[in-house]
Amino acid sequence: MTSEFRSRPRDEATEKIECYIIEHKLPPHSKLPSERDMCKMWNFNRTTLRSAIERLITEGKLYHRKGSGTFTASPKLIRNLQDLKPFSHVVAEAGKRLTTQVISALVIESNKQITKMLHLPLGHKVYELTRLRIVDGEPVIVETCYVDFERFPELIHHDFGQESFYGVLENDYGVCIVKGEEKIAITYTTPEESEYLKIEEESPVFLLTGVVKDEEDVPIEYFKSVVRADSVRFASVLTR
Repeated sequence: MTSEFRSRPRDEATEKIECYIIEHKLPPHSKLPSERDMCKMWNFNRTTLRSAIERLITEGKLYHRKGSGTFTASPKLIRNLQDLKPFSHVVAEAGKRLTTQVISALVIESNKQITKMLHLPLGHKVYELTRLRIVDGEPVIVETCYVDFERFPELIHHDFGQESFYGVLENDYGVCIVKGEEKIAITYTTPEESEYLKIEEESPVFLLTGVVKDEEDVPIEYFKSVVRADSVRFASVLTR
């Protein structure tokens, strides 16, 4: 009977690591002692310790760099899947600092997917904007959006490293975003995405795709976002 209430070695190791981080007041991105040293400190075998580390990585409290060791992670941002709130607002509410780097801003011809999502003719001119979203100095999202270039021809002249994309749509064009559709999946990073996000190639990441619409149900923007899984957590409120 009592064995049911006995702590598992992995649970004890997890608690030891968390207590170590708190007691030593380790800030995000601090390197933990080596696995060998932690095993000696707490008298755990390597298998138990690694299991505890993997659990904390899954929970977003630690991350591992190949060849470098294990580090403390920044608290994850929480994004509500039912909220159209811009990412900049999510970051600000978390008390963090957002910077944006424009990777590319191009006018291209719509392919079949863009055509389908924006209800445009195939080959129609669209504005493609790809940005890197950086939170507290750490790259978090590679974000690409597409809008009808003929409807919004002046977007090409804006600096969306400094300006709000939705702010320009609203203030310059009178567009009011009121709803959208979004899908979330798991994918793996390309070499280019890995370089921008500073993670290993083929790392698992979230892939968000969707479209936002105005008051008349007209698609305004089609977007694709590659999101680091160790930086953002998604939540949803369920009602009945």
